[in-house]
Amino acid sequence: MASSSSGFGLCQFFTQVLTGRWFMMFASFLIMACAGATYLFGVYSKEIKSTLGYDQTTLNLLSTSKDLGANVGVLSGLIAEVTPPWFVLLIGSVMNFAGYFVIWLAVTKKIPKPTVWQMCIYICIGANSQNFANTGSLVTCIKNFPEGRGMMLGLMKGYVGLSGAFFTQLYLAIYGNDSKSMILLIGWLPALISLVFIFNIRPMKVSRHPHEVKVLYQCLFISVLLAFCLMGLTISQKYLDFSHDAYVGGATAVCVLLFLPFFITVREELITWNLKKKEAKNAPESVVIQEPVSPPPQPSPSSGEIEIAPASPDSSSSKVKEEKRDDQEIISRPSCCGNICNKPKRGEDYGILQALLSMDFLLIFVVTFCGLGCSLAAIDNLGQIGESLGYPTRTISTFVSLVSVWNYFGRVGSGFISETLVIKWKIPRPLMMTLSQILPAIADLIIAFPFDGSVYIASLLIGFSHGIQLTMLFVIISEIFGLKYYSTLFNCGQLVSPLGSYIFNVQVVGRLYDREALKQLARKGMTRTMVKELTCIGKECYRLSFFILACANLFGGFVSLILVMRTRRYYKTDIYNRFREEIDANDKEEKAKESS
Repeated sequence: MASSSSGFGLCQFFTQVLTGRWFMMFASFLIMACAGATYLFGVYSKEIKSTLGYDQTTLNLLSTSKDLGANVGVLSGLIAEVTPPWFVLLIGSVMNFAGYFVIWLAVTKKIPKPTVWQMCIYICIGANSQNFANTGSLVTCIKNFPEGRGMMLGLMKGYVGLSGAFFTQLYLAIYGNDSKSMILLIGWLPALISLVFIFNIRPMKVSRHPHEVKVLYQCLFISVLLAFCLMGLTISQKYLDFSHDAYVGGATAVCVLLFLPFFITVREELITWNLKKKEAKNAPESVVIQEPVSPPPQPSPSSGEIEIAPASPDSSSSKVKEEKRDDQEIISRPSCCGNICNKPKRGEDYGILQALLSMDFLLIFVVTFCGLGCSLAAIDNLGQIGESLGYPTRTISTFVSLVSVWNYFGRVGSGFISETLVIKWKIPRPLMMTLSQILPAIADLIIAFPFDGSVYIASLLIGFSHGIQLTMLFVIISEIFGLKYYSTLFNCGQLVSPLGSYIFNVQVVGRLYDREALKQLARKGMTRTMVKELTCIGKECYRLSFFILACANLFGGFVSLILVMRTRRYYKTDIYNRFREEIDANDKEEKAKESS
């Protein structure tokens, strides 16, 4: 009997682990680590350009279609408002595999050469799957950890930032140094991971854990180890010739660090399990208290009418309070699109149109247009920038991996540091967004006026600032406009990002690059029809275009300062107070259920 009861208890504990908040967090980390395939475009873009015979403008149009798919996530947000997270993740898995698998078939010439617009659709579908992974897992995780949302969002977006370097190590271990196989890997692996954990991602009641912040810092420590491991492998692979076994060993070490938070999950669920058992043992026996019943109506001796006993003052006042509370909830509860002009206070739950038509969201749009638009243009052109300045092919892939690693540090650093600044010193979080506009402006100027090794510094600054931009965008939207329609609003927040990418990447960088390349051909007495691939070599290829990007980033920094001034009073308040009250109410409800 003892063995059977212990076996039953072990089964219950195992079920608690798989259905708990911490395992959901771990599963979300894995999904996020596979949700950043869009940052690898610089690795395999050269294969697409040479295999399909594209010029730089056409290649940049393809990368803009990728950015369009990666950043227009309104559809996934609206679907998430009416369907469970597993359905959102399922759609994302199918889209991810379908989009990238067809691109791989085209690049390996297993199917006839698609037209440019068909390739744009394929990469847009594949990249759009990232929004379904974000909406399904990230949004659900933020709602389950509302008090530590800055740290949690920084961690999850940090894993997305590391995914580029993570995928690089995996494809080197599985396929060798074959850029075409990278496209196949990013087609099947993210889809598989989402399907494995599809039912573990779900909304739960907000609860309090005694060491929640400590656990998040431990996860941060593990992710920092993972980042340093990826950075060490990336740099060492640049200077040393790795054998296939060495690549396999490096990928194994990366996977071990990636799965390390699972042991934290088991430990924390064991602590929760023991606390529940202890509370159950120490719980006093339930005592039933009968409330006094008001006397039945008595007939009046004089008139024969029925007299009703007066209700106690406590009960009448409680009824009035209850009615008032219900009325307040009805008035303050936002509809999806209603009460557009009657906006709630910052931090309360906005309706979708209430948020989108507010001045705060307009400022966020402008900052996102400048910041993310310029950063995506720089990241997508890193391969060609290295080529134009004479860097070897292996070094160019290093730039992409370094952007991925520093992207991670920007995401987690901004999440944890800004959380501390907000809670301890009440510094407005949008101020971190201002920093994220100044740093890439410096990087753009370094690319416009290069020197020896300048692209290494530029890739560091661009990756770091891009990570800050994304994390701050999503956290600020959740804090100012609430979590009720967060699935839709956080996707709307990056709507202008593909527009910025198109203008800065295609119309500015791509066209000015091709103009310089045609000038070089003219000096050689050649025309465009004489060459298969239009290539520009020299410092002048990106000088004017990246000077324009630097100016756009500085303008975005100025606009973000306006948002800082508008929200400074809100950040002086206790922005997490309402969630503490919700947690206390949930705890009382759980204790009441256990005692009954």
